[in-house]
Amino acid sequence: MEDSLRFAGTLRVAGIDEAGRGPLAGPVSAAAVILPAGYSLEWLDDSKKMSAARREKVFEALIGDGQVEWALAYGEVEEIEEINILRSTHAAMARAAAELSPGPDYCLIDGLEVPGFPLPSNGVVKGDGISLSIAAASVIAKVSRDRRMLEYAEEFPEYGFEKHKGYGTKVHLEALRIHGPCRIHRKTFQPIADLLAAAAEE
Repeated sequence: MEDSLRFAGTLRVAGIDEAGRGPLAGPVSAAAVILPAGYSLEWLDDSKKMSAARREKVFEALIGDGQVEWALAYGEVEEIEEINILRSTHAAMARAAAELSPGPDYCLIDGLEVPGFPLPSNGVVKGDGISLSIAAASVIAKVSRDRRMLEYAEEFPEYGFEKHKGYGTKVHLEALRIHGPCRIHRKTFQPIADLLAAAAEE
């Protein structure tokens, strides 16, 4: 996909992807990546298809390569709560693309087209398995977010963030039942909203 755009004269093509739309806690992350023409990296694929150890290795290879241009942005919990997760994700994607300097000529965004995106762009359904730059963005977004959740695990050890990274696993839901939500929980998300509503009625 990147090669066809370059052939048509669009030279700086960025792949954009996010991580963390579904969890009950923590930020959503978005990465924008411009790969050099002809770039290849063994094992680079959709981050969801990799083990955590392999993602870490690919992540380090990407950010350690001076020819790879990348930027990262977060949608913090406060923003998610204020404007909703979809809008926060789209805003984080736009912020990540804006961090690239010089900016991209065109953006390939994983998933559906993003309305009102500030740069020329196209949505690519399952793009992290089709576009190399989107795959690179998926790895950077995922590993960066996971590392932040490990930091939160030290601050809030009772929730087990190091294991589930904020997703609604059985262990996480049980911790929520016992301890209630902390400041990084998305309180507008079910089942946290239901938990808070039930507590308010008691």
